[in-house]
Amino acid sequence: MNETISLFGLATTNPLELVSFVLSVLTVWLNIRQNHWAWLFAIVSSATYGVVFFGAKLYGDVALQGVFMTVSFWGWYQWLHGNHGQQLGVSTLSARSRVLSGVAWLAGFGILAWFLRRFTDTDVPNADAFLTAGSLVGQALLSRKKIENWHVWIIVDVLYVALYVHKGLMLTAVLYGMFVAMAIAGLLAWQGSSEEPEEAVVWK
Repeated sequence: MNETISLFGLATTNPLELVSFVLSVLTVWLNIRQNHWAWLFAIVSSATYGVVFFGAKLYGDVALQGVFMTVSFWGWYQWLHGNHGQQLGVSTLSARSRVLSGVAWLAGFGILAWFLRRFTDTDVPNADAFLTAGSLVGQALLSRKKIENWHVWIIVDVLYVALYVHKGLMLTAVLYGMFVAMAIAGLLAWQGSSEEPEEAVVWK
């Protein structure tokens, strides 16, 4: 799985990146449709992308994929049983929870940036840390079907395009460009089914 292949004129690191690409697109498409099977594809695509990112020395992203796999089991349960044993509906964050989400993002960025600079040989510690922390917040919001998860993913995915171009993961850069469009589509699709804001903290 280490040989380079070409797809539509784009060089990819190896076939595993292509497999991860397809699985990730399916995951987001199912998320937009609020289909709980999205979490199964999320688990598999996180595992394969973890290997791809390790080869690119994006260690924050490697760790992120491991967290994604763990959180995906929780998110799967939340979507099916998170509303007092019933399927979870789409809702919006309270003002307090939005602030907490922003604080969590900044705190995660600071901790991860320090760790990556001190203990790894990555050449992009700040970018890797900022986007990893943002992705964790986005994943937590997605797990609770908070509509604001799409706002987070739009920001994160735009910045990831630039990072993956810098690292030479061109197919993955294309994927995240698609994710931007899909996140906008997800935001529009979820807006019509949004419920009242939840006053509890974001992680509930």
